[in-house]
Amino acid sequence: MKVSDFRRELRDWLDAHDLSPGPDHGLDAQVAQLGRARGALWEAGWMRYGWPREVGGLGGPGALRAVLGEEVASRDLAEPGIWSMVEVLVPTLIDYAPASLAAEMVPRLLDGREQWCQGFSEPGSGSDLASLTTRAVRAGDGWVVSGQKVWTSLAQYAARCVLLARTGGPGHDGLSAFFVDMDSPGVTVRPLRTMHGVDEFAEVFLDDVRVPSDRLLGAPGDGWRLAMDLLPHERSTCFWHRIAHLHSRLDRLLADGCEPDAHLLGAAWLDLHTARCRSALTQHALADAGRLGPETSVDKILLATAEQRLFDTARDLLPGVVERADEDTWRAEYLYSRAATIYGGTAEIQRNIVARRLLDLGKE
Repeated sequence: MKVSDFRRELRDWLDAHDLSPGPDHGLDAQVAQLGRARGALWEAGWMRYGWPREVGGLGGPGALRAVLGEEVASRDLAEPGIWSMVEVLVPTLIDYAPASLAAEMVPRLLDGREQWCQGFSEPGSGSDLASLTTRAVRAGDGWVVSGQKVWTSLAQYAARCVLLARTGGPGHDGLSAFFVDMDSPGVTVRPLRTMHGVDEFAEVFLDDVRVPSDRLLGAPGDGWRLAMDLLPHERSTCFWHRIAHLHSRLDRLLADGCEPDAHLLGAAWLDLHTARCRSALTQHALADAGRLGPETSVDKILLATAEQRLFDTARDLLPGVVERADEDTWRAEYLYSRAATIYGGTAEIQRNIVARRLLDLGKE
């Protein structure tokens, strides 16, 4: 199906089927709405386009998934941050899991039956994944995992986790990846309250958690390679629909009667447009090459810059809207935007990647 035809037919379908969320905007309601929206879109076929048939998809270019995410975000049918986990974790399962496991599990995420999470960061190793200490040791026909993860998005709702653990010596080569059931004995989840008042993140404690051998993703020692394949998706493809969400917030800023400052509004629009153009290039690159690389750090830098400028503009042009404790929309989103230079890899790390791997400026 052509992208233009897909967008037109999808819009017609969405106009005819009300998937609007209810009045409750808490995290429980957001996760429930995410499952509801995905279920309806899967049943109607829209959620299956852009994914291979081997995992229940209907084929077609990945750009169809970008269009779907954009339409969902621009209509506020699902919170864009939690919608994006599909674009991060499904390609990982397709590339690294045994084919039978991917065929069984991927439809559970796409159709909204399950949520998954990503267990990478640890208290002592956030951006420096090579130093993580969670360990997996062989035990009979499987592995036993012990350690701690932190900043694990939606862990309290997740049925599965793509987890990095150390199976060998220090450094990159000692890391392996596993697909862990979150209801396994020994898994404890403790939500963390963020400054915008939402328990989006969690600590995850793993105490002698048994993982079957067929839940190893790739081979022992493939963890770093998996992470390097996963992180570019976390820093790029999921941004197409987040940018659509931010454009809708710029429209709302105008609708809310902000002060007509052409300079500030123009700068916010230009940043968003730049990020959108860059994201479009990444979508084309993924379609042509099938993989993404360090260039996605540029996407992450542009997105973070655009997001923070937009909500800084809202703060400046809607006086008091961020400071009022009874304002539960602009205030919450402004506070969340402060994390845009942290989540998915800090702005400093992304600039280092650009300097070293794209501009070849060396390690210093």
